[in-house]
Amino acid sequence: MIFFRVTQNINIKTTDGTMVNYFKFKEPSNLENETLYISTYDDFKDLREIFSKVDKEKYFAKVFNEEKVRTLRNFPIELGITNIDEYNSRENSTITYQDIKKVDIYKQLKNIQKDEITVAIIGGVGLSISQTISSCTALRILHKKLKQIYKNIKFDIYLNASNNSYYTREKQIYQTQEYINNILPLSITVKKLCEYDYFIDNSLSINFLGLDFLNYVDAWLFRFGIDYEKISDNQKYNQLNLSGYKVQDILRDKINEAKSKGKLLLFHPYSANINKSIPQTIAVDILKELLLKADDYMIISTLLIDSKIKDDRFVDLTKESKNLNDFMYIISSMDKIITADTSTYHISDAFMIPTITIFTDENYLKKIKYFKYTKAILIKDKSKNLSKFIYENDSLIINKFESWNKLKVNRIIKLLDTFWYNSGLKKYKKG
Repeated sequence: MIFFRVTQNINIKTTDGTMVNYFKFKEPSNLENETLYISTYDDFKDLREIFSKVDKEKYFAKVFNEEKVRTLRNFPIELGITNIDEYNSRENSTITYQDIKKVDIYKQLKNIQKDEITVAIIGGVGLSISQTISSCTALRILHKKLKQIYKNIKFDIYLNASNNSYYTREKQIYQTQEYINNILPLSITVKKLCEYDYFIDNSLSINFLGLDFLNYVDAWLFRFGIDYEKISDNQKYNQLNLSGYKVQDILRDKINEAKSKGKLLLFHPYSANINKSIPQTIAVDILKELLLKADDYMIISTLLIDSKIKDDRFVDLTKESKNLNDFMYIISSMDKIITADTSTYHISDAFMIPTITIFTDENYLKKIKYFKYTKAILIKDKSKNLSKFIYENDSLIINKFESWNKLKVNRIIKLLDTFWYNSGLKKYKKG
């Protein structure tokens, strides 16, 4: 965390319209006040950049000595891996994984005689949709463990907001987690933080800590000070609650109409990462074959695959899938799913939807370690680039798509059929 003051009053609006107010320091006072702020290192850097664009001579943030703040009588207890003097460490690049010491959260907890304890979580638990959803599982386990000690727990999570284009999306994910009390934008004042019993500083995320050899859930449990090896695999499932989401009438109607014609199969071939995506030509061929061979299903897509494909059994929901909530609702409505390596299978696991995920990453087993409703197909890319120049020439790439061309739709359908569906329980299980 970074402790700082600002030289001028300024208001910053988040992507969902929430206003974050900063007030300049006027005169000496008790440090437990509303003009001394705390944020993550990354959010602080964003804030500095905004200030510089407004007026770099008048608007800037001054780092404050955090030791003076941490010794305040009301300053809350830090849980998990501690992150003291982060500003100097990050600025000088002196933090390494070898410096990170395993901690035991149970030794950090104090005997607080209250019916309810509050925990401030500074920074989110993921950088992508996939990571955030899976990492929320670790946060849910943490909440459950604390509930064994304290009667009531309130988790408030504070997200990077100064220049975070994904703030609204992240907020939508956290709103699906029943154990989170409130979702708020950073920065937080020292006065406000001192109202909490505990805090967790996520400024040093698992990505920075070098924990990428672990599954997301395990990595964050380690970050929180919980021995992930002592947590049952059966607890490490994703959970999403969409009860607070109001679905668009047109989206609900289109899905219901499709359901009246057959089972629903979502085909999601593209990822934000091109290396994880199914190549477009291959995706088009797969879609055409699915329409020919998967005759029990209505094929659903939220992506533009081929505008030329017109089929009564193909439903394009590209226009109706306007945000993450829409996408999650669509996934929750499916019978089965075929997807590239993207957030889709992290979401489908929460709704127990049988999913075939096509991976290009040989470390895929780490990703799906706790996913009971996901089966994998690995594509090993055998293409070789004969060009040594930065600007590549497609004609100099050999064996292009060779591995993808070997992927057969019949194989995918057969793998899908290994799942069985108990309509009475409304739960999917692996056969």
